[in-house]
Amino acid sequence: MKQHEAVIEVMKANGGFATFSHLYAEVLKVPGVKWGTKTPFASIRRIVQDERFFFKIRPGLWALNEFKDKLPFSESISPKAPEQKQAEFNHTYYQGLLVEIGNLKKLATFVPNQDKNKQFLNKPLAQVATVQEFYRFTYEDIVKQARTVDVTWFNERKLPNAFIEVEHSTDIHRSLLKFVELQDFYTDFVIVASEARKVEFTSKLALSAFQPIQKRVKFWDYENVSKLHANLSELLLIEQMI
Repeated sequence: MKQHEAVIEVMKANGGFATFSHLYAEVLKVPGVKWGTKTPFASIRRIVQDERFFFKIRPGLWALNEFKDKLPFSESISPKAPEQKQAEFNHTYYQGLLVEIGNLKKLATFVPNQDKNKQFLNKPLAQVATVQEFYRFTYEDIVKQARTVDVTWFNERKLPNAFIEVEHSTDIHRSLLKFVELQDFYTDFVIVASEARKVEFTSKLALSAFQPIQKRVKFWDYENVSKLHANLSELLLIEQMI
C-alpha cells in the first residue's frame, strides 16, 4: 500500500475527514506501508495537500474529495450555509481543539453546560471534555461566572490552569470582562480568534478598565491553535516511540 492510500484509508474509516492529530495516531498503524523516513508526520502533512484526493476544511482539518457532500457537518461548511451556521461550526471546532489540547497536556477540561451537546466534528463536546461538573474552587458567585467560559483547563489540584474564550464573531469585550472578574486567580487568560481580529483585541485590552489583566491575556489565532494541537500530538507519539 502506498503512503497516500494509508491516509485515505484512515480518513474513510473516520467518516471521510480527520485532524492531523487523528492522522498521526492512526496512519502509521496501517499495515503494509513503507515510510522510509525519520519524519513520517511531515510526510502526512505533505500528502494531505495533494488536491487530487484531499481538501482543507479548516486549519488542521482535512477531508477526502469524494466525501465533500457526505461529511456529517457538510451543511455547516458549505459556502451556501447561513452565516450563523458556519459561525457555530467554527466556534465549536476550535472549542473542541482547545479541549483536546488540554487533554494532551494532562489537564482536566470543561465546557459550559449549554455547549456540551454541540457537535465537535463527529461527537458532542461532552464526550471530549473530561470534567462534567465544574469544580467549585472558590465562592459560588465567582464559580457561576467562571463556568460560562468556553473552555477551562484544571490542574491536578482541581484549580483553574487556564480560562479560554473563542471569539469567532462574538464580542471580545465581554470575554475580557469575565477575565477581570477572575483576575485574583493564578491562571492564564486566552482569547482565540482569527488573525484579522488581533487589532481589535489589542485595542480593547488597552482600555483602562482592563489594566489589571493587560499583561496576562494572550491572543491565539486559529492557525496557531491548530499547530499546537498537531504538535502536541506529534510530540506525545514520538515519546511513545522512544
